[in-house]
Amino acid sequence: MSNQLDKKFTKRSARPGTIASAMGELLQIFGIRASDADLAARWDKIMGPDIANVAKLVAIKKMHDGRFNITLRPANPAFTLQLSYMSDEIKNKINKYFGRDAVAKISFRK
Repeated sequence: MSNQLDKKFTKRSARPGTIASAMGELLQIFGIRASDADLAARWDKIMGPDIANVAKLVAIKKMHDGRFNITLRPANPAFTLQLSYMSDEIKNKINKYFGRDAVAKISFRK
């Protein structure tokens, strides 16, 4: 019996995740969006491949009113203008994910 138990715990199926990621997954089951860490962990899913391949999330600053200032880094500086035109779409996707007006400002870092 102990040999079966040992086999079960000796093989690691995946690398350990962060607490924020585990909590985010748990809270997502219940339909709750946790925090800015949840946004960072799910950036690719929230934005979709069109935006996620072009812009990486660099910084999230939470303001006193509970909204976020988002800083993005384009994969190539040439995409900065394109992303600035898409800033309303990016805001809408993040706001839809959180279910509220969560984004105060989006800025770009080269």
